[in-house]
Amino acid sequence: MSEIVPRVARYRRHSRVRTRVSGIASKPRLCVFRSLNHIYAQVIDDRRGHTLTYASTLDPEIRDDMTGKAKRDRAGLVGSLVAKRAMRQGITKVVFDRGGYKYHGRVKALAEAARQKGLKF
Repeated sequence: MSEIVPRVARYRRHSRVRTRVSGIASKPRLCVFRSLNHIYAQVIDDRRGHTLTYASTLDPEIRDDMTGKAKRDRAGLVGSLVAKRAMRQGITKVVFDRGGYKYHGRVKALAEAARQKGLKF
């Protein structure tokens, strides 16, 4: 019997999601990646292959606000920052790509914060 490695399982889930989810210029893809300590979000136009905007817990703009907060709260800050940057570029609608992760915890917190700032998905 072969052992299922969690990273490989996530790649498989993500590839299944990516067959249905694709971003275009009018409705780009909001892609989430989470590591053990950080979370990253990108707004991507898949037709051109360009990242339109991004945010992460490593951004200096929100670095001071994150001290002493839980990972879920940090993810909310990243979601609001990426939404603010997207709205500044005129992007109001996106397609959410959870990256093969469950829609819960940090991924859910990021998505809800982005919705509260005005992104529609």
